[in-house]
Order: sequence, then structure tokens, then C-alpha cells
Amino acid sequence: MLTILNKIVALWDVAQPYQINFQDAGSSLAEEIIFFHDKLFFYQIIVLTVVLWMLANIIIKYHRTTLMYKYATHGTWLEIVWTITPALILIIIAFPSFKLLYLMDEVIDPAITIKAVGHQWYWSYEYSDYVVDKDTNASLAFDSYMVPTDDLELGDFRLLEVDNQVVLPIHTHIRVIVTAADVIHSWAVPALGVKIDGIPGRLNGTSFLIKREGLYYGQCSEICGAQHGFMPIAVRAVNLTDYISWVEAQLAE
Repeated sequence: MLTILNKIVALWDVAQPYQINFQDAGSSLAEEIIFFHDKLFFYQIIVLTVVLWMLANIIIKYHRTTLMYKYATHGTWLEIVWTITPALILIIIAFPSFKLLYLMDEVIDPAITIKAVGHQWYWSYEYSDYVVDKDTNASLAFDSYMVPTDDLELGDFRLLEVDNQVVLPIHTHIRVIVTAADVIHSWAVPALGVKIDGIPGRLNGTSFLIKREGLYYGQCSEICGAQHGFMPIAVRAVNLTDYISWVEAQLAE
């Protein structure tokens, strides 16, 4: 269990009341998403400023008359400019957008693979790299249920704590395979920049690299039934030594 101090340190990996910005990035993928948002927002501000300036000029100068400056209504060059300029802006935005899309789909020789299965209404996880029983070839696996409000400890977050956290090492390429046992679910951890749908009968995969230790919270992001809001995700990122100790303890059990 994390101490209260560790939970306070991990506070920024939880969405805050009235928060309008992103959570602190915990992975390189989340950082790229935030960088792209900032670039896109910069162009949006420029476009908004120019459009509002043009509208204000028109309203101020021509609100009491039907006369218009001739090149503002039948100007060939003006029409060329306001056609080409948006096209150039879209091209400038397209390149970093494609880069981000390909980056999100890229899987770089993962060192650890886990499988997340959505159920109504909890998650089950399987660490495919570790065999518990050689006779049955069973992998290390466990279920993860939300901790009821009455069982929360000081420093816990309501509707976000789980009885079994997903423990992963930092600075390691990790692949997550997501599916579902009944209806469509979605495994999403905002601080890691991960959101992937779990569809029955289909395997979807993504990868990421966690850059710092912490406790990262997420939730099912696909409406999956009456208790959709009660199947949270908790990912605890630790150093490699602690991760190996945790795996050995799990295998011993």
C-alpha cells in the first residue's frame, strides 16, 4: 500500500475539481498529446483574433450604411487569400497530427505485455510474461474491483481506488492488450495518454513508456451499463527493483 505521503505526491495524477487543463503527463505519449494541443491552440488564437478583428472593423465602419468597399465584396485577390490561408493552416496542423497518430500506433519491442479484460463491472488483468503454473501454462492474473466508500482509508480517492492495482516499471516499453468479456468497455488513463476500447471477441493493443513513479488513475470511458462509473483503473508505476519484488511476491502467492 502507498503511504499517505506518496498519495499526496501522486495527487496531480488525479483530475481536480474544475480542472480545465491536462493532467501532468506521466508518459512520453501524454507529453506529445499536450504539445500538439498547445500548437493547435496557438493557431486557433491567431485565427480567432483575425476573424474578430475583421468583424469588428466591418461592424464599426459599415453598420449605418449599405455601402461597402468594392474590394471587400468583389476582390479576386481577397478571395484567393481567404481560400489559400485556411488551406495552409490545415496543412501545418496536419503534419504534427499524422505524426502523433503514427506515434500512438507504434509498438516498440515491448518488454512487458499485460492483458486487460473489461467485465460488468470490473477489470481483470493478465501478465502474459509470467507463468504461474507450468502444467496448465497459466499466467499471473488477478481481478481489480473498486474499493467501496466505507472501506476507504485516509488519503484514498472515492470511486478511483481499487483492491488490486496494476503495477508497472518506469522507463520500460509496455504493451497493453485490451478486450471485453460482455459489452464494449474502454481502458483509459489520461495521465498516460492512453484510451483504448475493449471489444468482445477482438484484441486492441497500444503501448507506452512511463517516465516517472506515481499512482495513475483512470476509468472506463465507454458507457457499459448501470455501474459504468464504478470500474476504475489504478496504475502504480515503480522502479524496476520494486517491480521485480512485486512480481516475485505475486508468484509466491
